[in-house]
Amino acid sequence: MNLSKSLIPAAAICAVPQLGLAQEATSGEAAQHTQYILTTLLFLIGGFLVFWMAAGFAMLEAGLVRSKNVAMQLVKNMGLFSFAAIMYWLVGFNLMYPGDGWTIPGILGGFAPTSLEPVGLDGVETDLSYASVGSDFFFQLMFCATTASIVSGTVAERIKLWPFFLFVIILTGIIYPIEASWQWGGGWLSEMGFSDFAGSTLVHAAGGFAALAGAIVLGPRIGKYNKDGKVVPIPGSNLALATLGTFILWLGWFGFNGGSQLAMGTIGDVADVSRIFANTNMAAAAGAVAALILTQLKFGKVDLTMVLNGALAGLVSITAEPLAPSLFQSLIIGAVGGVIVVFAVPMLDRMKIDDVVGAIPVHLLAGLWGTFIVAWTNGDASYVTQIIGFAAIGIFVFVVSFILFAIIKATVGLRVGEEEEINGLDMGELGMEAYPEFSKG
Repeated sequence: MNLSKSLIPAAAICAVPQLGLAQEATSGEAAQHTQYILTTLLFLIGGFLVFWMAAGFAMLEAGLVRSKNVAMQLVKNMGLFSFAAIMYWLVGFNLMYPGDGWTIPGILGGFAPTSLEPVGLDGVETDLSYASVGSDFFFQLMFCATTASIVSGTVAERIKLWPFFLFVIILTGIIYPIEASWQWGGGWLSEMGFSDFAGSTLVHAAGGFAALAGAIVLGPRIGKYNKDGKVVPIPGSNLALATLGTFILWLGWFGFNGGSQLAMGTIGDVADVSRIFANTNMAAAAGAVAALILTQLKFGKVDLTMVLNGALAGLVSITAEPLAPSLFQSLIIGAVGGVIVVFAVPMLDRMKIDDVVGAIPVHLLAGLWGTFIVAWTNGDASYVTQIIGFAAIGIFVFVVSFILFAIIKATVGLRVGEEEEINGLDMGELGMEAYPEFSKG
């Protein structure tokens, strides 16, 4: 129906512009609310996908250790995530974001445990341009716990339970939040122009450096290297579990990288999240295929454990910049990660560094590659700055972790006794077995 302007009362005509302004204001508020809701939802979905990676690490490690040590690895993975959750609430989150959380006056500024908004946001004004504190804390906690999970596999089959948890408490409460604050907390690396989208260095290489320190202080497992220095293969107990763990980690990585877009309030953000998913998947696939082909050429047979770690190395490699590359560039980046694993695992053995699950090649070395190659696809990054950032975080985490492991070793002890190691940590540390029927014949 068309109404002639002459039939509309003058008062109504005067009200039309005002009505338009009111509608515009309401529309703007609605857009802010939508942005806040969708970004919060992104963090929650991404967070519980990354949480599922805890199950992936548990299954991967349970499959790659011997059956006499499986229950121990499962307890370690349950415990490390739980300690990380408590320490990140108590210290880590506000230490990682000092501008928001360090509120008590003191020499170092003091700290306060993380607090959430009131129920229903009652009586408070919140930043509608971002997301809820609860979702942000939940999402960031998962990255913190992942760093500790990386260490668990490397030091498997010979570390004591409670000394390991002591290390995890300090890693997740202090070490990780400090180095992550240098980039994600607006610190000096961020100001310098260092780029690490989802944590190839801040999470994966940091966990790899901590794992390297632990492996050096602990020394190799009994029987890993014979008197002539030759490597004695120690097969894992269940490659089906290890494969399941790898697929779970692959799935969780979509939350790890996709959630790190940190926004889902516009069509551009959503398109970018989908681009990140596609690039992440391509890199994982390329890493697996590269390791598959290379082990066939190098050893004459395909090595399943190398293929699994090749996929994970591809994922670590793309994590520093999963948004900018094309699918072809993602394929190249992931494939190089898979190649790194095949050559790095025997290299560590030549150095007599016993890494039970291959976490150091996957997370540290592929993390180095992924961090460095950011400058290829992201024009705002510099190769020199990327190396400086990686070196700074690596030196800090390795040195502090090495000192901490050494102190634990000298005081309460770090490694189980020889008899316990030979009989298995399940009985020696826990008094139970993952597969009790096997030991009874």
